[in-house]
Amino acid sequence: MTPEELRYTAEHEWARAQDGDGTVVRIGITDYAQESLGDIVFVSLPAEGVAVTAGDPLGEVESTKSVSDIYAPVTGTVTARNEALDGQPDLLNSDPYGEGWLIEIRVEDPSALDSLLDAAAYKATLDAH
Repeated sequence: MTPEELRYTAEHEWARAQDGDGTVVRIGITDYAQESLGDIVFVSLPAEGVAVTAGDPLGEVESTKSVSDIYAPVTGTVTARNEALDGQPDLLNSDPYGEGWLIEIRVEDPSALDSLLDAAAYKATLDAH
């Protein structure tokens, strides 16, 4: 499952503009990522107000198999974090594109989303594996 309206990174994060002008972006991990990780048992996310840089790690997802970094798909400031994941990290497994979102970032450059992969390009990276 790869929703067409989202943008993606090669590291298996997704991004969705939350407002009309694209200044706030919600991010999460893809269905492929959660499936590869297995049962997710802990998520470490940055606090609101923390600056993140595209391509840099911003947190971690711990599963029964491994610990994986989460990378920022865009540069900006964290404006919200999904507090529900503190008690229910398995939301990343059950609903990675909905209730399992990670954080929201106020982006410095709204056109940054355009530099991410569209659904077709992301699917092509998966097919290459």
